[in-house]
Amino acid sequence: MTSNTLSAESKQRIDAESTAASPAEAAQPADNEIHSGVGVLDKTVKILDALESGPATLGQLVTATKLARPTAHRLAIALERHRFVLRDQHGRFVLGSRFAELAAAAGEDRLLAAAGPILQTLLDRTGESAQIYRRQGEQRVCIAAVERASGLRDSIPVGAMLSMEAGSAAQILLAWEDSDRLHQGLRHARFSSAKLAAVRKRGWAESINERDEGVCSISAPIRNASGQVIAAISISGPSGRMGSNPGHRYAPLVMGAGKYLTDALIKASASR
Repeated sequence: MTSNTLSAESKQRIDAESTAASPAEAAQPADNEIHSGVGVLDKTVKILDALESGPATLGQLVTATKLARPTAHRLAIALERHRFVLRDQHGRFVLGSRFAELAAAAGEDRLLAAAGPILQTLLDRTGESAQIYRRQGEQRVCIAAVERASGLRDSIPVGAMLSMEAGSAAQILLAWEDSDRLHQGLRHARFSSAKLAAVRKRGWAESINERDEGVCSISAPIRNASGQVIAAISISGPSGRMGSNPGHRYAPLVMGAGKYLTDALIKASASR
């Protein structure tokens, strides 16, 4: 028998063991458990169910899930690679940011249903183009927009993908992230951690010549019923028209629009 054959057989045995329950796991009662017929999926859900109660060490995951320690560790690490699980400052496993991204995408229809009139009101009251962005991986996507009918304007079409490294909307979408993603996002950003701290304190962000030369923008957060920032609402236009200090001039209007949409999402969630 060749070494290649042995290697293949060993791999098959390891793969089989990775999805099969250990004797200790098999002996556990199955009360209140849901079995999909896909063992590795059911075990993965056990990990996520355990983390729903809060941060957990590997030992605590093993106790909560009744999974073998190597199995719990392998699945937690795999979930971490896909950002469904992260580590906190103490090294414990916690639910990751990927869930917020998926929730934002799922709630997008409700957000868009309420967004049109608010964006138009912003345009009417400020005279500048208005947009809504949400984060998509390492970029942000414009999911709704209205533009000035004439004159200089910052034209961002719906569906446009923009960098998370610059712009007031990028600041909003990064400012309330967990510490790991925040530090990662700041590596190549044109704004600093101090600037994001100021954004969190005052509740709005300002960009002057940050994304493009001669362009200003003001953004505020849109939150879901859990208080998570799921999108940013913005106005943008030429710096020559918006002035050298556009935040103090326009921030109350943009923040009011963000609060209105937040309240609309909370109300829609409560009525479901």
